[in-house]
Amino acid sequence: MNMEIPSKYSPAEVEKKWYKYWTEQNLFHSEPDEREPYTIVIPPPNVTGVLHMGHMLNNTIQDILVRRARMTGKNACWVPGTDHASIATEAKVVNKLREEGIAKFSLTREEFMKHAWDWTHKHGGIILEQLKKLGASCDWSRTAFTMDEARSESVIKVFVDLYNKGLIYRGVRMVNWDPAAKTALSDEEVIYKEVKSKLYFLKYKIEGEEGFVTIATTRPETILGDTAICVHPADKRFSHLKGKKVLVPLINRPIPIIEDEYVDMEFGTGCLKITPAHDINDYEIGLKHQLPSIDIFNDNGTMSQAAELFIGEDRFVVREKIIPQLEKEGNLARIEDYTNKVGFSERTDVIIEPKLSTQWFLKMEELVKPALENVLNDNIRFHPGKFKNIYRHWMSNIKDWCISRQLWWGHRIPVYYLPGGDLICAETQEQAMELAIRKTGDTDLSPNDLKQDEDVLDTWFSSWLWPISVFDGIRYPENDEINYYYPTTDLVTAPDIIFFWVARMIIAGYEYRQNFPFKNVYFTGMVRDSQRRKMSKSLGNSPDPLDLITKYGADGVRVGMLLCSPAGGDLLFDENLPRQGAGFATKIWNAFRLVKNWKVVPELEQPEHSKLGLLWFQNKLSLVTEILNTQFDQFRISEALMTVYTTVRDEFSGWLLEIVKPSYQQPIDQKTYEEVLNLFDQLLRLMHPFMPFITEEIWQMLKERKRGESIMISRTPEVKQYNPKLLEAFENIKETISGIRNIRKEKNIPNKEILELKIQQGDKGFETQFAPVLIKLANLSTFDQVAEEVKGAASFRVKSTNFFVPTHEFIDAKEELKKLEEELNYARGFLNSVMKKLGNERFVHQAPEEVVAKEKAKQADAQANIKVLEDRISALKQTTN
Repeated sequence: MNMEIPSKYSPAEVEKKWYKYWTEQNLFHSEPDEREPYTIVIPPPNVTGVLHMGHMLNNTIQDILVRRARMTGKNACWVPGTDHASIATEAKVVNKLREEGIAKFSLTREEFMKHAWDWTHKHGGIILEQLKKLGASCDWSRTAFTMDEARSESVIKVFVDLYNKGLIYRGVRMVNWDPAAKTALSDEEVIYKEVKSKLYFLKYKIEGEEGFVTIATTRPETILGDTAICVHPADKRFSHLKGKKVLVPLINRPIPIIEDEYVDMEFGTGCLKITPAHDINDYEIGLKHQLPSIDIFNDNGTMSQAAELFIGEDRFVVREKIIPQLEKEGNLARIEDYTNKVGFSERTDVIIEPKLSTQWFLKMEELVKPALENVLNDNIRFHPGKFKNIYRHWMSNIKDWCISRQLWWGHRIPVYYLPGGDLICAETQEQAMELAIRKTGDTDLSPNDLKQDEDVLDTWFSSWLWPISVFDGIRYPENDEINYYYPTTDLVTAPDIIFFWVARMIIAGYEYRQNFPFKNVYFTGMVRDSQRRKMSKSLGNSPDPLDLITKYGADGVRVGMLLCSPAGGDLLFDENLPRQGAGFATKIWNAFRLVKNWKVVPELEQPEHSKLGLLWFQNKLSLVTEILNTQFDQFRISEALMTVYTTVRDEFSGWLLEIVKPSYQQPIDQKTYEEVLNLFDQLLRLMHPFMPFITEEIWQMLKERKRGESIMISRTPEVKQYNPKLLEAFENIKETISGIRNIRKEKNIPNKEILELKIQQGDKGFETQFAPVLIKLANLSTFDQVAEEVKGAASFRVKSTNFFVPTHEFIDAKEELKKLEEELNYARGFLNSVMKKLGNERFVHQAPEEVVAKEKAKQADAQANIKVLEDRISALKQTTN
């Protein structure tokens, strides 16, 4: 079949064409059938987010796994979707409204939600469209959103169920407060960073006396909320203060001096200020000693009326302002530099404020047990396994989950308050009305009498149900899809959300399906720049993924992302990686052009060298397929790519095509041509999960295809029986050919010059069965067996066989002699270094046997090499005299 093949591969044109074809043919779609399911749910990105390098890596790996599963005959289903991202999305909507001169609280909740939905519809889903550029083979008909009807009803249903089980409760607790987002955060949403701070030593006047008590604090603004000073009962330095009071600086509020063993006598001054409203440990001490709690901060981090001073000013502005006043009043002793860890909001990156607040919590102690047990016993496998210990530590020390957020965008908590203070938990207002009437007996109650809780649920409270809710398994627990696709097969995610998401999905899986949500979790690494810095817009070190795809093609970028990306290991991204990937695509394209441009003559007989080369590569391909299967089973995805990469670049292009390639402007026989096309077809199938676009383009052009056919639904090659001895023999032939090529290079002998080869055969190293391949690729006229060394010939050794190439007619004898003497000096130096080791009795007696044996083998090889070089020098000297 003759066709015009473009000289250059055009990624943009090819990618657009085949993605359209795949979607038009509905090839990504999955329905339950008799096949084994293979299911992946996408980690839902923020609905208004855009593609970044982490998404690129994660989704490339997911697509590789899905495409491979599809090609092994499984019913592959990759479910896409997005997350409503309460905090991030609400912040964007609030900023957009502010720019329009509208304050959030000037709107009703319903009005704000309309703005939020408008924003979501305008900006939402962009990232999913971007994933298509990467080649993501998601079943787009299944696209879910954590706030669509099915998912929302599922979330509310689960809340009500857990409330009715007594696992959800409401209480006043110390929480992590985000003053920018004005909401509580769970412990997992707080990122601790080491910062350079100051330690302020402040003096509190003892009431009714002249003396002072000195305390040390990093947060001087919080003294306005102090309700006690605490010392250790065994600290004799302060025994005289027992029962006394001190005055809070600037406001002169008397507060008691109390004793508690919690105090570290070695830290600071040994005296601890107690601010129950703004420190978790102080809160516990306050409860124990029945201290009042004074909340000096408003929700936005400004000082409240209770602070008495600096009312309405920001907490950090006050920190700067309060120090001069304390110094003026004589309350500042000294200031020291101090490095400490400070909690920041994972979403807004502002310093969190410990704050007493009424919140909703989920009891975790019993829920986590099956989720912990089934990871530790490997029912769920982590790749790499090191994350199992991190998971165990967190799950063994878990606290109740704060699930309420002080936001409007999200799933509103389905709790309704009655006029008398009673509360009702129900899935809908209608159900709440029925329960309220039943509970109170008051048939005059109306919907206006029910006030729904203002808070929404933590975003993770919806995404923890994701593997179940995408198949509607919460609302309809026995539907066909949940019973077929659940549990899912693999999860690909970043390790930074192992607690936010992975652990909680496992918890939900056992609570609502009595089974794990996925069998394997593959943790990707963090994408960093070549200096190991995390990629970020502020550093300007994060390339736009779509720009990379435009520049290097989707296949080039996919290959580049995996070239150095071991599971759980950071990817050090460099633009040379996708460039290398694009170069590999060009290599494949050029190999295809070479083969398809051969002129085929049916009458020609197949040459013996082609027959042998094809036999070798068929065996090699079976071995490679077996290796790939193992690598995929062990989630060694980057290694699998390198296996395919080197097989195509080195074995197929570098060896097979060189063996079968006809002489310049000569035709090829039909049998060889068809077998090469068949092997190319199989190679393309192995490559397809990694490089879907170029493999589809070439596969479609290899031979006539019917409408609807696609490489992505063809079967991947199966492992056939192969001959290891044949493969080993061919490696010897490759080494022999390389040896002859090296002689040509060293002696500057052109490839067109035909050489003779003399073989002094040992027990290993010469493979007569592949002699036709040797003759063709080394351009030999003949080869002869010899009993002795060939004087004056260039030589090399493969295993125990010596090869000699007479080169006297091609070389300068004096130059050759100089080169051999340099090699001999190097060889003697190497032998001396080995002999020194072996002459060291301590090394010989203490080193492992295999290490000593290796050194002895080096000694034997070096001695044999020296003998060969000495003989060659001697022979060459005789010919020049």
